[in-house]
Amino acid sequence: MEVVIVPDADAGGEIIAEAMAGLLRRKPEALLGVATGSTPLPVYRALAAKAAAGDVDVSRARICQLDEYVGLPAGHPESYRSVVLREVVEPLGLDEASFMGPDGSAGDVPAACARYERELAEAGGVDLQLLGIGTDGHIGFNEPCSSLASRTRIKTLTRQTRADNARFFGGDIDQVPHHVITQGIGTILEARHLVLLATGENKAEAVAQTVEGPLSAMVPASALQTHPHATVVVDEAAASGLKLADYFRATYEAKPHWQGL
Repeated sequence: MEVVIVPDADAGGEIIAEAMAGLLRRKPEALLGVATGSTPLPVYRALAAKAAAGDVDVSRARICQLDEYVGLPAGHPESYRSVVLREVVEPLGLDEASFMGPDGSAGDVPAACARYERELAEAGGVDLQLLGIGTDGHIGFNEPCSSLASRTRIKTLTRQTRADNARFFGGDIDQVPHHVITQGIGTILEARHLVLLATGENKAEAVAQTVEGPLSAMVPASALQTHPHATVVVDEAAASGLKLADYFRATYEAKPHWQGL
């Protein structure tokens, strides 16, 4: 994996937004996979600013969702559909028709999972998938011990993940759903470019295990080691557990500026 160490979250957001913008300049109808939570917000702000300044035309871009809570009513402000529309689609000035995601309120959840898997394939696959990482090393909602070949499916959240997400539900863990639909690790690995963004010291151990540890289902994000084009962007705090941090810094500094991520 390529590892890029940046001073802070805003610097990481700018680098990734430029990678997305570069992709859209080459392929205006690119399918961008987005993640939710607080970590990727600098990416979306930076990309929206580039679009507003005329640096990139996003009008034909397509957006797809990584995961979704099961059981929240349609339009719930913390459903990931609502979050992505609010934080990504609307700031970019895109029509809702450009956005696709799984139906977490479906009566038949397994059928909704299979349908979303088909929709991703029919759309030609994800060109760039932005990922976050959990403190336990999960990506999407693929918790530890998830199959590295898994497809889009329903998953039960661990208490740790629900506790981490309680801040979006007024701090009340009891309001956080127990189940989600998530792209599987095998599905995620089919994206042409994977970009994982992590910030903060609480992610340092998970980042170190992902980048420098063994490939293991106990650290689902370690599956990125098998991908031909995976980039990990971390701030200094999240990089604090990396034994090869100096090597990664030197490697990125020596990279030709035109090559991008």
